Amino acid sequence: MSEVLDNLRYSEEHEWAQQGEGRVVRVGITDHAQHLLGDIVFVEFPEVGSAISAGDSVGSIESVKTVSELYSPVSGKVTKINDALEASPELINDEPYSGGWIFELELDGGYDEAVSGLLDAAAYRELIGE
Repeated sequence: MSEVLDNLRYSEEHEWAQQGEGRVVRVGITDHAQHLLGDIVFVEFPEVGSAISAGDSVGSIESVKTVSELYSPVSGKVTKINDALEASPELINDEPYSGGWIFELELDGGYDEAVSGLLDAAAYRELIGE
Protein backbone atom coordinates (compact mmCIF):
# COMPACT_ATOMS: atom_id res chain seq x y z
CA MET A 1 0.00 0.00 0.00
CA SER A 2 1.38 3.39 -1.01
CA GLU A 3 1.90 6.24 1.42
CA VAL A 4 -0.34 9.25 0.68
CA LEU A 5 0.12 12.35 2.84
CA ASP A 6 -2.93 14.39 3.78
CA ASN A 7 -1.13 17.77 3.63
CA LEU A 8 -0.18 17.49 -0.06
CA ARG A 9 -2.07 17.98 -3.32
CA TYR A 10 -1.67 15.46 -6.15
CA SER A 11 -1.80 15.40 -9.94
CA GLU A 12 -3.30 12.55 -11.95
CA GLU A 13 0.23 12.04 -13.34
CA HIS A 14 1.43 11.17 -9.78
CA GLU A 15 3.29 14.35 -8.86
CA TRP A 16 2.73 16.06 -5.53
CA ALA A 17 2.76 19.74 -4.55
CA GLN A 18 3.55 21.03 -1.07
CA GLN A 19 3.06 24.59 0.10
CA GLY A 20 6.24 26.24 1.31
CA GLU A 21 7.11 29.77 2.46
CA GLY A 22 5.13 32.50 0.72
CA ARG A 23 4.37 31.48 -2.86
CA VAL A 24 6.97 28.67 -2.99
CA VAL A 25 5.79 25.14 -3.81
CA ARG A 26 7.92 22.00 -3.58
CA VAL A 27 7.26 19.26 -6.16
CA GLY A 28 8.09 15.55 -6.30
CA ILE A 29 6.63 12.24 -7.39
CA THR A 30 4.40 10.13 -5.19
CA ASP A 31 5.26 6.99 -3.30
CA HIS A 32 2.91 5.14 -5.66
CA ALA A 33 4.83 6.45 -8.70
CA GLN A 34 8.25 5.52 -7.35
CA HIS A 35 6.97 1.98 -6.63
CA LEU A 36 5.77 1.66 -10.23
CA LEU A 37 9.07 2.96 -11.63
CA GLY A 38 11.35 0.77 -9.53
CA ASP A 39 14.95 1.73 -8.77
CA ILE A 40 15.52 5.31 -9.95
CA VAL A 41 18.93 5.92 -11.49
CA PHE A 42 18.72 9.42 -13.04
CA VAL A 43 16.65 12.61 -12.85
CA GLU A 44 16.45 15.26 -15.57
CA PHE A 45 15.49 18.55 -13.88
CA PRO A 46 13.69 21.62 -15.17
CA GLU A 47 15.99 24.60 -15.68
CA VAL A 48 16.20 27.04 -12.76
CA GLY A 49 14.67 30.34 -13.84
CA SER A 50 12.36 28.81 -16.42
CA ALA A 51 8.67 29.67 -16.40
CA ILE A 52 6.46 26.59 -16.56
CA SER A 53 2.75 25.95 -16.74
CA ALA A 54 0.74 23.30 -14.94
CA GLY A 55 0.79 20.13 -17.01
CA ASP A 56 4.06 20.98 -18.81
CA SER A 57 6.64 18.22 -19.21
CA VAL A 58 9.60 19.65 -17.28
CA GLY A 59 12.03 16.74 -17.15
CA SER A 60 12.21 12.99 -16.80
CA ILE A 61 12.90 10.25 -14.30
CA GLU A 62 14.88 7.22 -15.41
CA SER A 63 14.64 3.92 -13.59
CA VAL A 64 16.07 0.49 -14.31
CA LYS A 65 12.70 -0.33 -15.93
CA THR A 66 11.78 2.77 -17.96
CA VAL A 67 11.98 6.52 -18.48
CA SER A 68 9.00 8.54 -17.32
CA GLU A 69 8.13 12.17 -18.05
CA LEU A 70 8.04 14.59 -15.13
CA TYR A 71 5.14 17.07 -15.25
CA SER A 72 4.61 20.21 -13.23
CA PRO A 73 1.41 20.13 -11.19
CA VAL A 74 1.32 23.95 -10.90
CA SER A 75 2.43 27.04 -12.84
CA GLY A 76 5.31 29.29 -11.84
CA LYS A 77 9.02 29.98 -12.12
CA VAL A 78 11.53 27.27 -11.14
CA THR A 79 13.62 28.61 -8.25
CA LYS A 80 15.52 25.54 -7.04
CA ILE A 81 16.31 21.92 -7.86
CA ASN A 82 17.25 19.18 -5.41
CA ASP A 83 20.98 18.89 -6.14
CA ALA A 84 21.24 15.84 -3.86
CA LEU A 85 19.41 13.79 -6.50
CA GLU A 86 22.27 14.25 -8.98
CA ALA A 87 24.51 12.01 -6.86
CA SER A 88 21.74 10.01 -5.16
CA PRO A 89 18.62 9.70 -7.35
CA GLU A 90 17.55 6.74 -5.22
CA LEU A 91 16.45 9.27 -2.56
CA ILE A 92 13.19 9.41 -4.53
CA ASN A 93 12.68 5.70 -3.78
CA ASP A 94 13.75 6.02 -0.15
CA GLU A 95 12.10 9.35 0.77
CA PRO A 96 9.61 10.42 -1.94
CA TYR A 97 8.03 13.10 0.28
CA SER A 98 11.11 14.45 2.05
CA GLY A 99 14.68 14.05 0.78
CA GLY A 100 13.44 12.94 -2.66
CA TRP A 101 11.69 16.18 -3.66
CA ILE A 102 12.66 17.27 -7.19
CA PHE A 103 12.20 21.02 -7.64
CA GLU A 104 10.70 24.17 -6.17
CA LEU A 105 8.92 26.96 -7.95
CA GLU A 106 7.43 30.32 -7.12
CA LEU A 107 3.76 30.43 -8.02
CA ASP A 108 2.32 33.01 -10.39
CA GLY A 109 -0.54 33.55 -7.94
CA GLY A 110 -1.79 32.21 -4.63
CA TYR A 111 -1.44 28.61 -3.44
CA ASP A 112 -5.15 27.82 -3.11
CA GLU A 113 -5.83 28.99 -6.66
CA ALA A 114 -2.76 27.16 -8.03
CA VAL A 115 -3.76 23.79 -6.55
CA SER A 116 -7.51 24.09 -7.14
CA GLY A 117 -7.32 21.61 -10.04
CA LEU A 118 -5.29 19.04 -8.10
CA LEU A 119 -6.51 16.08 -6.05
CA ASP A 120 -6.62 16.02 -2.28
CA ALA A 121 -5.32 12.93 -0.47
CA ALA A 122 -8.70 11.14 -0.46
CA ALA A 123 -9.22 11.68 -4.20
CA TYR A 124 -5.65 10.55 -4.94
CA ARG A 125 -6.15 7.37 -2.90
CA GLU A 126 -9.27 6.70 -4.94
CA LEU A 127 -7.34 7.31 -8.19
CA ILE A 128 -4.72 4.71 -7.29
CA GLY A 129 -7.28 2.28 -5.90
CA GLU A 130 -6.31 2.42 -2.24
